[in-house]
Amino acid sequence: MSVGRTVLSFRPAVDREIESWSPFVRGLRPADREAFAVLADYARVHTDAGSLANRPILSEVLFMSFALEHEKAVQALRAQVAALEEEVRDLKQTLLDVTGSTPVIED
Repeated sequence: MSVGRTVLSFRPAVDREIESWSPFVRGLRPADREAFAVLADYARVHTDAGSLANRPILSEVLFMSFALEHEKAVQALRAQVAALEEEVRDLKQTLLDVTGSTPVIED
C-alpha cells in the first residue's frame, strides 16, 4: 500500500473533471469564463480535502468547494456590512452629540 497515492491521483482527476467542462466554458461569455476559472481554482485549492471525501462523483467535490468558497465570501461581506452599519450608527451618534439632532439619510 502506498500512503498518499490517493492525493497524488486526485489532483489530476480534478483537473480532468474541470477540463471536461471545456465545451460548456467555450459557450460562455468572456466575463463568465473568468468566473468559471475562479471556480476551477476553488476546486484546486480544496483538492486535499476532496481526496479525503471519497465521493463517487467527482463533481460533488467541485460543487462543495464552490459552495464553501462562496459561503466564506458571504460571511466576509456580512462582516463588512455589520462594520459599516456600526460606523453609520457611530457617525449618527457623533452628529447628535455635536448638533443636537441627526440628519435624515435617505436610501
